[in-house]
Amino acid sequence: MSFFDKIFYEPSTYVVSFGDLDITLAREALPIKGFPIYWYGVLIATGFILALIYGFRNAKKYDIDTNALIDVILVGAVFSIIGARLYYVLNSGRSWSFAEMIDIRDGGLAFYGALIFAIIFGGITCKLRKVNLFSALDLAGPAFLLAQGIGRWGNFVNQEAFGTNTTLPWGMYSEKTYEYLLSHPETGTDPMLPVHPCFLYESLWCLIGFVLIHFLSKKRVFKGEVFLYYIVWYGFGRFIIEGLRTDSLYLFNSPIRISQAIAILCVIAGIVLIILFRKKAIKTREESGDYDSIVTEEEYTEENNTETETTEENTEIITEEEEEEGENL
Repeated sequence: MSFFDKIFYEPSTYVVSFGDLDITLAREALPIKGFPIYWYGVLIATGFILALIYGFRNAKKYDIDTNALIDVILVGAVFSIIGARLYYVLNSGRSWSFAEMIDIRDGGLAFYGALIFAIIFGGITCKLRKVNLFSALDLAGPAFLLAQGIGRWGNFVNQEAFGTNTTLPWGMYSEKTYEYLLSHPETGTDPMLPVHPCFLYESLWCLIGFVLIHFLSKKRVFKGEVFLYYIVWYGFGRFIIEGLRTDSLYLFNSPIRISQAIAILCVIAGIVLIILFRKKAIKTREESGDYDSIVTEEEYTEENNTETETTEENTEIITEEEEEEGENL
């Protein structure tokens, strides 16, 4: 037996079909005996790392100290995982052993649980490290979308987060979708037919939103505005996509999907708050010129530089006129 045979094992594979395209997958990225490393975790970690890079590159724009930001991220990340799993377990409608609850390698992480815990405990850390919470949330909004856009591909490898039957060219089919739908006839979805790849829809929605909101962040009028754009964008997309899924969590066994209910509330609240705070911030700006509290540092600096250059030019003109008068005398 070779050295690699002692450490690694041969993972089982399965075929996923997208129309006429067949893709062979294995859940394990590193099939290590006794402790396999799954693609689900690798992809989530990749999204998290890219979000970190984005956050540190843009922290200065929001006047956030990167040393303090590290503490906020670490605390927020740890508690977001706890919140995501706790949210899923509490709303799954089944009983769990402690070992099952802490084993997240097969999935079972609910995004809104992660978001709630990240804001609560990240916010506490912001308070302790003297970081402006709303600026931190503005920085986090686009970063969240980037992480989600990458991390959703973990659902693809696990063959979860898919939808009802579809005849679209990109309809997805695999043994795993077949087995799940066969064991859940209440979904009313034919296990023999392709289904909507909801993970793909959400991934694309998040990545498009990341680019869009990144550019909108340059025109921020008040602190917290960018995060509200994130809440509205993600909530709207999640509301639509969640309606296609066959594995949603429901509110107290009712026909109401929990994620859809939260998503539409976030969209409505976000739009109302954006309108109200933008009006208030613009009015404050017009009345007091308090640019520091309502616009980005970059915009404020540019305006001040323009005013300074204008003053210097006027001073130079006055000086030249005085010199000419002195010569005439």
